Amino acid sequence: MKVYISVDIEGITGVTNWDETEIDSSRHSQGGGQMKKETLAAVRGAIKAGATEVWVKDAHDSARNMWADEFPPEVRFVRGWMCSPEVMMAGIDETFDAAIAIGYHSGGGTNGNPLAHTMTDARLYWTKVNGELISELEMNAMIAGRYGVPMVFVSGDQDLCEKAVKVLPGIGTVSSKKCIGQATINRSAELVEQEIEAGVEAALKEMSSRCVAPVEDKPVVLEMCCRHHSQALRASYYPGAVQVDDFTVRYEAKNVWDMITAYFFMMPEVIH
Repeated sequence: MKVYISVDIEGITGVTNWDETEIDSSRHSQGGGQMKKETLAAVRGAIKAGATEVWVKDAHDSARNMWADEFPPEVRFVRGWMCSPEVMMAGIDETFDAAIAIGYHSGGGTNGNPLAHTMTDARLYWTKVNGELISELEMNAMIAGRYGVPMVFVSGDQDLCEKAVKVLPGIGTVSSKKCIGQATINRSAELVEQEIEAGVEAALKEMSSRCVAPVEDKPVVLEMCCRHHSQALRASYYPGAVQVDDFTVRYEAKNVWDMITAYFFMMPEVIH
């Protein structure tokens, strides 16, 4: 069995403020350290379930939040960015049997996490697909689904986990914390790690009976609301994109891959 694990930080136990997520911050070592502990728990669960090859993608910001030590021989550890439209799922293909998301968080336009966003908090208010607000989990499940790979497990904030079971039937979840305003009510890190290990193992053993990859080769409507009007103007120059108001751009894609590619190139740059 070959498993892909994409790891973010805003849904990791204890992480509450942006300075705990930034590699150059003195507070990053705590968030990054717990990020690795929860990742290792997921790896152990995957190996227990029979995985012989596990790809771990550091998928937050610099993509250099963890170091290569401690990972067992079964792991291929991906640091940095491949500059491909898959972004947080870079390197996934049809040879994988399952995908897992660790440390994920609520999407932009929602209040489920003090750090809620979709792809970028500094540049986008929200992203919608077919009229619905979308998180990175759903976006990445569609990317995996393009290759026929089901997203079988996610850990992260409570609101994300509650939504995940509605939009990705059969997915296993472990909630790390409940978020209110700018606060996080965190569960025991040790308990979360234990539940991730057990949850990943169970999800991989049961995935054939409960998880289906969302592979739909049909038109998809993408909308993105930028934080700066000039970012929306820039994105509107992508072929086929339409600026619907000062901050919002709409793109009618032929399929998921077309949508993901457009999103990758339309993603606004920071305006200084």
